[in-house]
Amino acid sequence: YPRQRAPETQLGEFNLTEIEAMLGSYTKVLFVRDPFQRLISAFMQGMGSSPSFSSFIQDVLDGGQHNASVTWKPLVSLCRPCLVQYDYVVVFGFLRQELGHLLRRAGLPAGSLLPKFTDTQVRWTYSWLSEQMFSELSLQQKKQLSRFYRWDLSAFPFSSSLLTS
Repeated sequence: YPRQRAPETQLGEFNLTEIEAMLGSYTKVLFVRDPFQRLISAFMQGMGSSPSFSSFIQDVLDGGQHNASVTWKPLVSLCRPCLVQYDYVVVFGFLRQELGHLLRRAGLPAGSLLPKFTDTQVRWTYSWLSEQMFSELSLQQKKQLSRFYRWDLSAFPFSSSLLTS
């Protein structure tokens, strides 16, 4: 779609006709990650000032969805999957398989362009870490997190998420 504004122009700054034309002319790929894993990652990167994971989660919950950082805000509110018809949804933990498919669809040699992913190791590590950190939370926090991310858990294939339990 011909660029009519600066490269950093956000989609919302275009009118509806321009948005529809742009979205119709691109292959739209959405990368998603289990919301609980996103929270763990944010905590480990020091994105909150909380001394413990449990207190970090409480800060997130107390802040609510409207005040949430883009790092842990529910994906549905960021990506609008009900409004934008994505061509592909790629789930973190299956990147090598999914990216290979996308590159082949684009007519590119998938094998030579992909970095060496260790999806199995990443999934195992996050599974173990998730269980450890989930056990630190109170039952009330677990229920509140499930409610906080209810639309993400409904919209995306996070069947093994601890938040769906």
